[in-house]
Amino acid sequence: MLSYRHSFHAGNHADVVKHIVQSLILDALKQKDKPFVYHDTHSGVGRYDLQDERSEKTGEFKQGIARIWQRDDIPADIASYIDAIKVLNDGDKLRYYPGSPKVARAQIREQDRMVLTELHPSDFPLLLQEFRGDRQVRIYKEDAFARLKGSLPPKERRGVVLIDPPYELKHEYMDVVKAIKESYKRWATGTYAIWYPVVYRENIDKMLKGLEGLGIRKILQIELGVEPDTEERGMTASGMIVINPPWKLESQMQAILPWLKDAIAPNHGHYKVEWIVPE
Repeated sequence: MLSYRHSFHAGNHADVVKHIVQSLILDALKQKDKPFVYHDTHSGVGRYDLQDERSEKTGEFKQGIARIWQRDDIPADIASYIDAIKVLNDGDKLRYYPGSPKVARAQIREQDRMVLTELHPSDFPLLLQEFRGDRQVRIYKEDAFARLKGSLPPKERRGVVLIDPPYELKHEYMDVVKAIKESYKRWATGTYAIWYPVVYRENIDKMLKGLEGLGIRKILQIELGVEPDTEERGMTASGMIVINPPWKLESQMQAILPWLKDAIAPNHGHYKVEWIVPE
């Protein structure tokens, strides 16, 4: 379909959770000097202008990043994430929000590299422009999972794959399961971070059951909800499923999520950190 544009949703509560988890994984990878690869399957445009008419139309960032980025009680563990935002903005004004590629670029070192994939005909050239001339970044206008399959295993043997499709079509949930099955065969030691929206809970339950059935160990679920589940269409929660998570990620998110819930959704918020499949 390729109708989804993330510019309507940049900086919302789902982005906050996704990019905090992403940053914590990258922080963990940087604990060793050996190089790693960051592979992003659905990259978007890289950065988002929160004064753009699409962002202004929904105003979703006002219930997301705008509520936390200047607080004086920000947990130390999310410093890398907050720094990636401050780099794009001057002073106290929140104008730009980094997509996952810019969050990653703020953290990778000279020995690391990035692989970005974006198929949308409008978003691809903007992504290309954002990273033009950057020798550590390769950008492909290809099917996300075909490129992932062709890129594994990476030469570095260390790294993380961020998988965050728009889930416009119902089959995309199981497409993720198939992609993990194929990817894990090629690279069993990599970290896979799968973002998901809770629109209809049954879709998430089906995807989790599918992942559980792959016989893979160490699958962690992290979720933040801003409203109770409902039968009405609309994202009430979102989360990350992390395969081979860094050893500290579970405890870090157990500490961060209560703070995040109170900051973003104090009245109806909920959260969880659970092992879908333990080690």
